[in-house]
Amino acid sequence: MDKSTAAVTITGNGEEPAVTATAKPGTHERIHSGMATGSAASSSVRVLQLNEWKAAAASLAEAFADDHTCTYFLNTADTAHWTEQKKWNLHVKMMEYIVYAHLLKGLVVSAGPNYDCVGLWMPPGKNMDDWLTILRSGMWRLSWQLSREGKKRFFSEFLPLLHDAKAQVLAERDDDSWYLVYIGTRPSGRGKGYARKVIEYVTGIADAEGRACYLESSNEVNRIIYGKLGFGLKKNVYLQRAEEHVELDIMVREPVRKAAVGLGGVKA
Repeated sequence: MDKSTAAVTITGNGEEPAVTATAKPGTHERIHSGMATGSAASSSVRVLQLNEWKAAAASLAEAFADDHTCTYFLNTADTAHWTEQKKWNLHVKMMEYIVYAHLLKGLVVSAGPNYDCVGLWMPPGKNMDDWLTILRSGMWRLSWQLSREGKKRFFSEFLPLLHDAKAQVLAERDDDSWYLVYIGTRPSGRGKGYARKVIEYVTGIADAEGRACYLESSNEVNRIIYGKLGFGLKKNVYLQRAEEHVELDIMVREPVRKAAVGLGGVKA
């Protein structure tokens, strides 16, 4: 299950991709004992380890609290009797499963002293479709934790839609590109350039390898933000089982070839 969404919206000074979010009980201000603090952490990007899954997931859950793509699976006709706390708890669990799976098979990077921005990347040739990863991450639990309609939206609509869109857009490069599955910045960390650092950490690798980067975004205003980072809009896809359809931008960043510098500082 390597398909999710990199849904983000712009806030602050116009340079920070982030998701408009409302902090929920018990998800903010968690600081892992292994996380650096102070100016050193603020200026660096870290590759997270498996024991940091809860802290990273808490940050993403806070960042994506009101994202339409995330609430699409929870706000259904057959969950009308659910409390907001029950929906929130499942939202957090989904983030925990997804983060854990990416720590097992992908690359999870963070910027900021309190996991302020977290990005989940799937490297070329990797995915989280194998049963061992599904079992270890807890993703299998969604088959009974989501409501009947939620399961249809997630397993029968969302995952196939994104899988097919990525295959169609990237074609023969589908398994040879970097995939930004999720990126989110918690409200307290916005406007500080953390998301740019998380994205450029991997786009620099992709450029060196000559590979494209791929993402989906659920807010059209982000086209400008991602455009500044080299991503271009390729197509739109839609989640259509709710009364109000959810639009997703499919965006690709082509690798940038850096000119070599020869003797005397002349570009070769």
